[in-house]
Amino acid sequence: MCGIVGYLGEKNIKEILLEGLKELEYRGYDSAGIAVLNNGEFSNFKAVGKLINLEEKTKNFTTDGFAIGIGHTRWATHGKPTELNAHPHLGESSYVVHNGIIENYAELKKELIAEGVTFLSQTDTEVIVHQFEKNLKSAKNAFEAFEKTIKELEGAYAILLVTKEEDGTIFFAKNGSPMLVGIDSDGDKYFASSDTPLIGHCSDVSYFDDGDYGYVTKESITIFDKDGHTKQPRFQKLSTNKLSAQKDGYRFFMEKEIYEQSDVITDTLLGRLSHDEVVFEELESSLFDNINEIKFCACGTSYHSALVASYMFERYAKIKTSVEVASEFRYREPIMTKDTLFIVISQSGETADTLETLKMAKAAGLKTLVVCNVDNSSMVRLADATILTRAGVEKGVASTKAFATQVVVFWMLSLYLSKHNSTLSTEEIAQQVQLLREVPASVKVEDAMHERIKRLSKRYLHGHGFFFIGRDLFYPLALEGALKLKEISYLHAEGYPSGEMKHGPIALADPELFTIALLPEHLLYEKSKSNVEELSARDSTICAISPLEFDKADDYIQTKKQKSYMLEFFEMMVVVQLLSLEISVRLGNDVDMPRNLAKSVTVE
Repeated sequence: MCGIVGYLGEKNIKEILLEGLKELEYRGYDSAGIAVLNNGEFSNFKAVGKLINLEEKTKNFTTDGFAIGIGHTRWATHGKPTELNAHPHLGESSYVVHNGIIENYAELKKELIAEGVTFLSQTDTEVIVHQFEKNLKSAKNAFEAFEKTIKELEGAYAILLVTKEEDGTIFFAKNGSPMLVGIDSDGDKYFASSDTPLIGHCSDVSYFDDGDYGYVTKESITIFDKDGHTKQPRFQKLSTNKLSAQKDGYRFFMEKEIYEQSDVITDTLLGRLSHDEVVFEELESSLFDNINEIKFCACGTSYHSALVASYMFERYAKIKTSVEVASEFRYREPIMTKDTLFIVISQSGETADTLETLKMAKAAGLKTLVVCNVDNSSMVRLADATILTRAGVEKGVASTKAFATQVVVFWMLSLYLSKHNSTLSTEEIAQQVQLLREVPASVKVEDAMHERIKRLSKRYLHGHGFFFIGRDLFYPLALEGALKLKEISYLHAEGYPSGEMKHGPIALADPELFTIALLPEHLLYEKSKSNVEELSARDSTICAISPLEFDKADDYIQTKKQKSYMLEFFEMMVVVQLLSLEISVRLGNDVDMPRNLAKSVTVE
């Protein structure tokens, strides 16, 4: 969601902050800003909209020698996207940037206003800087004031604060929102809310834990834990490869990431398949001992991958499986029993609602597993066990390769558990393993297929909506196809089980209702075909995706003949991704950064 960068040193601070913010664009934002303290004076710049607007405002700005600075890309939570609401926020002599939500901000703001403080923004963040300056009046030094301020805040936050009172220091705090610090060969210090802005600048990075706070100066990094005890940074080497963050000639990162799926699925499978079984060296087999139920919890695209997993876990491993929407699960006072393995899924490992359900499961004494794309993320550090999806950096806000690798992981995990539970024979598992090896080939994008979809897309730019329909695990794929389309095209789309259309939704059928029908040859084809014929009879416009030609379809995207519905699933996944992409491109939308959306949703 929001992105943070910070820098302390003698290099070109403006370029470092702006370049860092550019690397965070994929998280989604509606405004951006930087504040730089150089020779005892602040310079502050903010802009609404794209980062180029901020670059234009700072084009004549330069610094001299040592400086400290902080920057932020904002995705509005409190207050509209305006320059006044953009970060950094100013007190009398201090600036702050913040990711997360301060839950008791209204109470603190009321007290500050009563004491004569004037607020310029509608944000919760501005409370932090004013509370700090209030505490500064009675504290021995700036750090004591900052420490007291942090203790008065409730909620999730990653905070960087700079003040004229100590113009060679950046204060930081982390609780529930990601943040890390890096150093380069000159000892300069860098902050960011993810690895990406630091690649190419830092040799080593240290990830903060929840409750950590402290300060950095030219000479040192000082960290305290939530109990106020000092701790040492745990530095580790940072990758120097930025290639995956480039478009490589593709029009959009999303397009590049669709094409990358074959490679990243290969990476996901690497070292995890033998000739007749699935191997997860990162898991202890005891993780599944005395487990009678699997409960998945996730949001958005990850929720759809969990739905796919539920079919496979019950079908192959014969274990009771349920899937929960994290934002709902948190508040319904769920019954959680210790014979349940609690699995959370998140591309970033920072999704706020999902992270909170993981904390709930831990508190209830459940075994926990996270399926995630980002090592050292909050979920990875908290869960009992982790499976990394190895999808690489995904810059498109609308997830593609993260979904693909999640489903591959769940297919492997269902087979791993089926061996543990003795629910599939060795021969059956070996057959499935062979199918897994064929997935990378099934998702390769062929030029002829892409061109067909590109030409077809011009017929689907209007109308009053889309139904994506499918049966069995093609129903979650229909949900995902509809989500992809609505995310980037802004057209109304719904995913439905094919058999449910006649229970109400078919009332919408007419020539301006577009039905995207997923018709795999090897899974309930005749039943699905019958449901599509019902829509066709009501004059709905049908686009069939299938290896078998369907004479009632207005449009037909032919997929290859496959030996299994699982391979059909992955090929159709690519088709619906490309269809959404090409419709959106024709509509002139920014595919990578759709309006109102964020990549990593780190607030409720």
